[in-house]
Amino acid sequence: MKLIHAADLHIDSPLRGLSVYEGAPAEELRTASRRALENLVQLAISESVNGVLLAGDIYDGDWPDFQTGLFFGKQMSLLREQGIAVYLVSGNHDAQNKMTRRLPLPDNVRMLDVEEPETVRDEKVGLAVHGQGFPRWDITDNLALGYPPPCRDLFNVGLLHTALNGRDGHNKYAPCTVDHLMGKGYDYWALGHVHNREVVQEDPWIVFPGNIQGRHARETGPKGCTLVTVGDDLRVRSAIHHDLDVARWEHLRIDVSGAGDLDAVADLVQVRLKGLPSGKLQAVRVSLVGRSSAHLRLWNGRHQFVNEVRSLANDLGDLWVEKVRIETRLPETPGEGTIGLLADLRRTAAALRSDTTALHRMVTEDPLYPQLPLDVHNQDGIRPDDPEWLQRLGDDAIDLLESMLMEGRTR
Repeated sequence: MKLIHAADLHIDSPLRGLSVYEGAPAEELRTASRRALENLVQLAISESVNGVLLAGDIYDGDWPDFQTGLFFGKQMSLLREQGIAVYLVSGNHDAQNKMTRRLPLPDNVRMLDVEEPETVRDEKVGLAVHGQGFPRWDITDNLALGYPPPCRDLFNVGLLHTALNGRDGHNKYAPCTVDHLMGKGYDYWALGHVHNREVVQEDPWIVFPGNIQGRHARETGPKGCTLVTVGDDLRVRSAIHHDLDVARWEHLRIDVSGAGDLDAVADLVQVRLKGLPSGKLQAVRVSLVGRSSAHLRLWNGRHQFVNEVRSLANDLGDLWVEKVRIETRLPETPGEGTIGLLADLRRTAAALRSDTTALHRMVTEDPLYPQLPLDVHNQDGIRPDDPEWLQRLGDDAIDLLESMLMEGRTR
């Protein structure tokens, strides 16, 4: 038996904020989730799988029209033509979609019940799929507790959209523990909701396949599905990741400590960009780190330097630099004339780190804040309600002032 386990397709997920970036490959990124699903379907056909397991968040909330649902239905029809069954549960994003229940799907697709756990058997293949979808988006009940006992002499799969006992960056929907899952006696748990691939354990197999296509700069690295091979003894022989993504997000943290000028920094960036794999669109965020004497020159000339980096990327093929962050600092050389001011700055920094409420007030009450364009207020832009973003903003401001003081003394 062969099964494909995928989750978090987020078909037609909106890509906010791309309009602020000159030369952004907006159309390629906007259609990436569709093309990744097409890759999933082709993999299922080429591997002659017996079933496709979709563990929630097929969609990304409400559709602007029916085209998103029609596209998904067409891809499922291609699987139907090959006799491939599809088993899916709705996730929190699917439950937000008001049109999902009104769109009929091909008869090879079995959407499991949202009111109580359900079991679907395929005696011919030797498969039993147990699962329950989200009746509403904010499920905080442990759905796994109600899943039925395993079916004798069948390969038992638990299909569940959950964050288990919590994962960074993911709301704690349908929480449960590994012990809860193990207690059901299933052979494989096909989980969804967490966008990073994770094999939680192998006996029994409990797997997050990750999403099939990264959607922004925090969803980096290969994205795809898990191909599960089951032996005649109804035990998992392998659970192997297969890439499906057509555009890959990467975050390069480049230590420029040894760079004395902008040309040296650019050389270091170019080497790292050249080291990225080819064959698909690479969307890259670059963070420059380390203590470097080029620090203030980077800050003062950051707009020109960003354009230089993007020009370097253009010469390297299918590569786009989404953002360049200057996170460098000057080498530590405190002098007598600045010790008092530096001490004051560091006391201020310590106070701000412990009081995000004060930082929030400083940002939101600034008269410039309401005048900022809407495109700036996106998931990677200004986020005054995010304590981590506020702390980084405060650290950057204090560090820049400290660097200017130290640089001024050396002149």
